[in-house]
Amino acid sequence: MIVFFGPAGAGKSVQGQLLAARMGWRWVSAGQLLRDARDPQLIETMHKGEMVPNEVINSLVSDAIKTASSAGNVILDGWPRLLPQAQWLVASQPDHGASVELVVVLEVPREELLKRLAIRGRADDTPEAIDQRLELYRTEMYPVLGYFTEQHVPVVHLDGVGSVGEIHDRIFAELTSRSLA
Repeated sequence: MIVFFGPAGAGKSVQGQLLAARMGWRWVSAGQLLRDARDPQLIETMHKGEMVPNEVINSLVSDAIKTASSAGNVILDGWPRLLPQAQWLVASQPDHGASVELVVVLEVPREELLKRLAIRGRADDTPEAIDQRLELYRTEMYPVLGYFTEQHVPVVHLDGVGSVGEIHDRIFAELTSRSLA
Protein backbone atom coordinates (compact mmCIF):
# COMPACT_ATOMS: atom_id res chain seq x y z
CA MET A 1 0.00 0.00 0.00
CA ILE A 2 1.00 3.56 -0.69
CA VAL A 3 -0.51 6.14 1.67
CA PHE A 4 -1.07 9.69 0.45
CA PHE A 5 -0.98 12.13 3.34
CA GLY A 6 -1.63 15.85 3.39
CA PRO A 7 -4.22 18.46 4.30
CA ALA A 8 -7.47 18.98 2.43
CA GLY A 9 -6.65 20.47 -0.97
CA ALA A 10 -3.11 19.08 -1.16
CA GLY A 11 -3.96 17.01 -4.24
CA LYS A 12 -4.09 13.54 -2.68
CA SER A 13 -7.10 12.43 -4.70
CA VAL A 14 -5.87 13.71 -8.05
CA GLN A 15 -2.43 12.22 -7.56
CA GLY A 16 -3.79 8.96 -6.14
CA GLN A 17 -6.14 8.51 -9.07
CA LEU A 18 -3.41 9.34 -11.60
CA LEU A 19 -1.03 6.87 -10.02
CA ALA A 20 -3.72 4.20 -9.84
CA ALA A 21 -4.55 4.68 -13.52
CA ARG A 22 -0.90 4.67 -14.55
CA MET A 23 0.03 1.57 -12.54
CA GLY A 24 -3.24 -0.39 -12.66
CA TRP A 25 -3.52 -0.09 -8.88
CA ARG A 26 -6.61 0.53 -6.78
CA TRP A 27 -7.37 3.95 -5.29
CA VAL A 28 -9.19 3.99 -1.94
CA SER A 29 -10.29 7.38 -0.61
CA ALA A 30 -11.52 7.55 2.97
CA GLY A 31 -13.35 10.79 2.21
CA GLN A 32 -15.08 9.28 -0.81
CA LEU A 33 -16.05 6.19 1.19
CA LEU A 34 -17.64 8.46 3.80
CA ARG A 35 -19.46 10.59 1.21
CA ASP A 36 -20.69 7.43 -0.56
CA ALA A 37 -22.02 6.00 2.71
CA ARG A 38 -24.92 8.48 2.49
CA ASP A 39 -25.29 8.46 6.28
CA PRO A 40 -26.86 11.79 7.37
CA GLN A 41 -25.00 11.77 10.68
CA LEU A 42 -21.64 11.19 8.96
CA ILE A 43 -22.38 13.94 6.44
CA GLU A 44 -23.26 16.37 9.24
CA THR A 45 -20.03 15.49 11.07
CA MET A 46 -17.99 16.14 7.92
CA HIS A 47 -19.76 19.45 7.20
CA LYS A 48 -18.73 20.63 10.66
CA GLY A 49 -15.12 19.67 9.90
CA GLU A 50 -15.14 17.10 12.71
CA MET A 51 -13.59 13.64 12.65
CA VAL A 52 -15.70 10.54 12.03
CA PRO A 53 -15.38 7.90 14.82
CA ASN A 54 -12.44 5.51 14.30
CA GLU A 55 -14.54 2.35 14.34
CA VAL A 56 -16.74 3.67 11.51
CA ILE A 57 -13.93 4.70 9.21
CA ASN A 58 -11.77 1.66 10.07
CA SER A 59 -14.61 -0.63 9.05
CA LEU A 60 -15.23 1.19 5.77
CA VAL A 61 -11.52 1.27 4.91
CA SER A 62 -10.98 -2.35 5.92
CA ASP A 63 -13.68 -3.55 3.56
CA ALA A 64 -12.32 -1.37 0.75
CA ILE A 65 -8.71 -2.57 1.24
CA LYS A 66 -9.76 -6.21 1.25
CA THR A 67 -11.69 -5.73 -1.97
CA ALA A 68 -9.00 -3.63 -3.66
CA SER A 69 -5.90 -5.58 -2.58
CA SER A 70 -7.07 -8.68 -4.42
CA ALA A 71 -6.52 -6.75 -7.66
CA GLY A 72 -3.03 -5.40 -6.90
CA ASN A 73 -1.43 -2.55 -4.98
CA VAL A 74 -3.64 -0.13 -3.04
CA ILE A 75 -3.32 3.63 -2.75
CA LEU A 76 -4.86 4.99 0.43
CA ASP A 77 -5.97 8.60 0.07
CA GLY A 78 -6.43 10.73 3.18
CA TRP A 79 -6.33 7.96 5.73
CA PRO A 80 -5.12 7.23 8.37
CA ARG A 81 -5.59 10.65 9.95
CA LEU A 82 -5.27 9.68 13.62
CA LEU A 83 -2.66 7.71 15.55
CA PRO A 84 -5.14 4.92 16.51
CA GLN A 85 -6.04 4.55 12.83
CA ALA A 86 -2.37 4.24 11.86
CA GLN A 87 -1.83 1.69 14.63
CA TRP A 88 -4.85 -0.27 13.44
CA LEU A 89 -3.62 -0.17 9.83
CA VAL A 90 -0.17 -1.49 10.72
CA ALA A 91 -1.57 -4.15 13.06
CA SER A 92 -4.15 -5.32 10.51
CA GLN A 93 -1.75 -5.63 7.55
CA PRO A 94 -1.78 -9.45 7.70
CA ASP A 95 -5.59 -9.42 7.59
CA HIS A 96 -5.53 -7.35 4.43
CA GLY A 97 -2.72 -9.21 2.73
CA ALA A 98 -1.00 -5.90 2.02
CA SER A 99 1.66 -3.88 3.82
CA VAL A 100 2.29 -0.14 3.88
CA GLU A 101 5.28 0.36 1.57
CA LEU A 102 5.48 4.16 1.57
CA VAL A 103 3.79 7.26 2.99
CA VAL A 104 3.83 10.23 0.60
CA VAL A 105 3.21 13.57 2.32
CA LEU A 106 2.22 16.34 -0.09
CA GLU A 107 3.40 19.67 1.30
CA VAL A 108 1.35 22.70 0.22
CA PRO A 109 1.29 26.18 1.82
CA ARG A 110 -1.98 27.30 3.44
CA GLU A 111 -2.61 30.10 0.90
CA GLU A 112 -2.40 27.62 -1.96
CA LEU A 113 -4.70 25.19 -0.12
CA LEU A 114 -7.34 27.89 0.33
CA LYS A 115 -7.23 28.73 -3.40
CA ARG A 116 -7.55 25.08 -4.39
CA LEU A 117 -10.44 24.43 -2.01
CA ALA A 118 -12.31 27.51 -3.21
CA ILE A 119 -12.08 26.17 -6.77
CA ARG A 120 -13.10 22.64 -5.73
CA GLY A 121 -16.28 23.98 -4.17
CA ARG A 122 -17.53 20.88 -2.37
CA ALA A 123 -20.36 21.36 0.11
CA ASP A 124 -18.09 20.41 3.03
CA ASP A 125 -15.47 23.02 2.00
CA THR A 126 -16.92 25.93 3.95
CA PRO A 127 -14.34 28.38 5.35
CA GLU A 128 -15.11 27.22 8.88
CA ALA A 129 -14.76 23.54 7.99
CA ILE A 130 -11.52 24.22 6.08
CA ASP A 131 -9.95 26.01 9.04
CA GLN A 132 -11.09 23.23 11.39
CA ARG A 133 -9.63 20.53 9.11
CA LEU A 134 -6.31 22.36 8.77
CA GLU A 135 -6.04 22.71 12.54
CA LEU A 136 -6.86 19.02 13.05
CA TYR A 137 -4.37 18.04 10.37
CA ARG A 138 -1.54 20.05 11.94
CA THR A 139 -2.29 18.64 15.39
CA GLU A 140 -2.62 15.02 14.33
CA MET A 141 -0.13 14.58 11.48
CA TYR A 142 3.04 14.46 13.56
CA PRO A 143 2.03 11.53 15.79
CA VAL A 144 0.83 9.55 12.76
CA LEU A 145 3.98 10.21 10.74
CA GLY A 146 6.13 9.55 13.80
CA TYR A 147 4.39 6.21 14.33
CA PHE A 148 4.97 5.15 10.72
CA THR A 149 8.63 6.06 11.09
CA GLU A 150 8.87 4.01 14.32
CA GLN A 151 7.34 1.07 12.44
CA HIS A 152 10.02 1.42 9.73
CA VAL A 153 7.55 2.59 7.12
CA PRO A 154 9.30 5.08 4.83
CA VAL A 155 7.81 8.58 4.92
CA VAL A 156 8.69 11.04 2.16
CA HIS A 157 7.72 14.73 2.04
CA LEU A 158 7.23 16.03 -1.50
CA ASP A 159 6.50 19.51 -2.81
CA GLY A 160 2.81 19.55 -3.70
CA VAL A 161 2.95 22.88 -5.57
CA GLY A 162 3.12 23.01 -9.35
CA SER A 163 1.18 21.53 -12.22
CA VAL A 164 -0.56 18.20 -11.75
CA GLY A 165 2.02 16.65 -14.09
CA GLU A 166 5.00 18.10 -12.23
CA ILE A 167 3.73 16.80 -8.90
CA HIS A 168 2.94 13.41 -10.42
CA ASP A 169 6.47 13.23 -11.86
CA ARG A 170 7.92 13.87 -8.37
CA ILE A 171 5.79 11.11 -6.89
CA PHE A 172 6.58 8.64 -9.66
CA ALA A 173 10.31 9.38 -9.43
CA GLU A 174 10.18 8.69 -5.68
CA LEU A 175 8.35 5.40 -6.20
CA THR A 176 10.77 4.41 -8.94
CA SER A 177 13.81 5.20 -6.74
CA ARG A 178 12.35 2.85 -4.12
CA SER A 179 11.56 0.10 -6.67
CA LEU A 180 7.83 0.50 -6.01
CA ALA A 181 6.90 1.48 -9.57
